[in-house]
Amino acid sequence: MDKQLEKYKSKIFINNMLESSIRIGLLLILLVWTYDIIKPFVIPVLWGAIIAVALMPLTLKLEGVMKGRRGLSATLLALIGIAILVVPLVVVMGSIFDGVVGLTALLQNETVKLPGPTPKVAEIPLVGEKLYSAWALFATNMEQALVRYGEEIKAGVSAFAGALGSGLATIVMFIISLLIAAGFMAYSESMAKAVKQISVRVVGKHGEEWAGLIAATIRSVLLGVVGVAFIQSVLIGSAMFVFKIPAAGLITFAVFILAIAQLPALLIVLPVIVYVFSYMDTTPATIFTVWVLLAGLSDNFLKPLLMGRGVEIPMPVILIGAIGGMISAGIIGLFLGAVVLAIWYELFISWMKVSPQEKESGNETDEAAKVEQNPD
Repeated sequence: MDKQLEKYKSKIFINNMLESSIRIGLLLILLVWTYDIIKPFVIPVLWGAIIAVALMPLTLKLEGVMKGRRGLSATLLALIGIAILVVPLVVVMGSIFDGVVGLTALLQNETVKLPGPTPKVAEIPLVGEKLYSAWALFATNMEQALVRYGEEIKAGVSAFAGALGSGLATIVMFIISLLIAAGFMAYSESMAKAVKQISVRVVGKHGEEWAGLIAATIRSVLLGVVGVAFIQSVLIGSAMFVFKIPAAGLITFAVFILAIAQLPALLIVLPVIVYVFSYMDTTPATIFTVWVLLAGLSDNFLKPLLMGRGVEIPMPVILIGAIGGMISAGIIGLFLGAVVLAIWYELFISWMKVSPQEKESGNETDEAAKVEQNPD
């Protein structure tokens, strides 16, 4: 009798295991298919939500001016953001295009001769001799140099075209994210209510508090990191364009990337200063130097002004997030990675501050709430 009962229980256990495995497998297949469907929209929707959280206070102020028309306020902010994004892009792309056209014309014009290298070039450690020989060949025989280094030139042009295409795709992604952000801001009450419900459901009684912390972190990072990087690149870029520095657009974009990654803009500015003093008169070169140095150091006082109070995020967290995000998601990952990693850091610190007694009482409260909802 005992053996039959044990055999019966074993059969039920195996049936339950098979049924559970089938259910889990089907659920896993459904999740994989769902992720494949929504994968192209994950980054723009996530970035749109982050932008919406950051711009919501400004939307509320604009709503008062617009006499309560929040949809119009959100749409207007999105259009302003798109204009701010597109106008510098047109200027930078125009500068890059002019530089490429000028370089192409220079290479195709057989009468143009490049100045030869000085002997000091050969003294540069590691690369001096190769650089001297390549430069001398381009200066003396352009046609032969193009034939000899044709593969390297093609590879460089391909890499440049790929980076340019990636940049354009990122701009399109930003525009889509801004439009999504406008929708989130227009329906902010219902979205905020849903987020709080999900947070409480997942985290417990601290869910609503953590949702507020996430919003504060997003605003802090976007203003203190992305905002400062944008202001700094505009200040330095304006100097590049005013003094007609070659490749001003590329230099401005490189400064923006470095600032997002929390690296000093002076890494790019200092070589440009040396170049300016090599061909400009002393007075304009000095004005340019003071301008870009002040702009390069401006983050030291802009970050304390724009970083949210009460939210202190170590710079290594921002740096790792920005670089890791760029590796995984391209240029837009610079912004997204910094924000996401900062959110996780703040949530981890907040979780560490919760005492074990609070965790236990929180679990007991959750269990009591479940019993009240399901008395049977």
